[in-house]
Amino acid sequence: MPSFTLAHVSDPHLPPLPKPRVSELLGKRALGYLNWTRNRHKYHRREVVDALTKDVTAQAPDHIAVTGDLVNLALNAEFALALAWLQSIGRPDRVTAIPGNHDAYVRATRHRFTEAFADYVSGDDNDTAFPTLRRRGPLALIGLSSALPTPPFMATGTLGRAQLERLARLLAELANETVFRVLMVHHPLQSTSRIKRLTDSAKLTALLRRHGVELILHGHDHVHSIIRIDGPNGSIPVVGVPSASALAHGRHPPAAYNIYRIERDNVSWRCEQVVRSIDEKLHVEEIGRTRLM
Repeated sequence: MPSFTLAHVSDPHLPPLPKPRVSELLGKRALGYLNWTRNRHKYHRREVVDALTKDVTAQAPDHIAVTGDLVNLALNAEFALALAWLQSIGRPDRVTAIPGNHDAYVRATRHRFTEAFADYVSGDDNDTAFPTLRRRGPLALIGLSSALPTPPFMATGTLGRAQLERLARLLAELANETVFRVLMVHHPLQSTSRIKRLTDSAKLTALLRRHGVELILHGHDHVHSIIRIDGPNGSIPVVGVPSASALAHGRHPPAAYNIYRIERDNVSWRCEQVVRSIDEKLHVEEIGRTRLM
């Protein structure tokens, strides 16, 4: 079986931020706008995400996974700009997106992500209810949503009982198939931050211990990360990537994305991770390879 290439991009926080109406700057959005104008606009840069996007498309992966935070304050005007960006990296049949906490920043636009990007979100059954399932080559791409509005200064995520129950049923149905199961979720499964954690990560981890997947992709932390959790047939790699628009700042590295080369031998899967990162001159190059399985 020839290898299948999957690119993973996350947290573009697409700049520039459209000028909000005064009526939109209430509650959490007012604080977010202040943070953007004072700090975040300095390191989330349009020229960075454009350079990274150009490199992703030049690598011509078979599919692209985008794990959330396309927008910043979930302003109505942001979603049209984000859709244009999604269209620039690929057609809906070649790109799968899930929401992040910034995509559901406030209650007023909580559902705008699935409405605006339905073609990029929906499963093969054309349903946008999570979990979604898309089959691409040897992959079963499973999209989750941990995105929900939270109070100011909080960036937690929650899957909820209903979504976890549907995920358990879906994984049970896939158990007897020879497919490489990729789980996409915005929030990491392990976090030391009370304000940024996935609140029901223990329940998701227990579910995956029973049913298993081959690979888990997430964003949210804006850093390179690989951990492993227990699955029914061995450990499962859980991989995070930096923000796709970021200059290096503090503990956060510059924008990067991963490519996974996935193939099947007679009895097992092989998966190699290739990391491509941007430098100060906006050149994107390979900075590392890791054999995940």
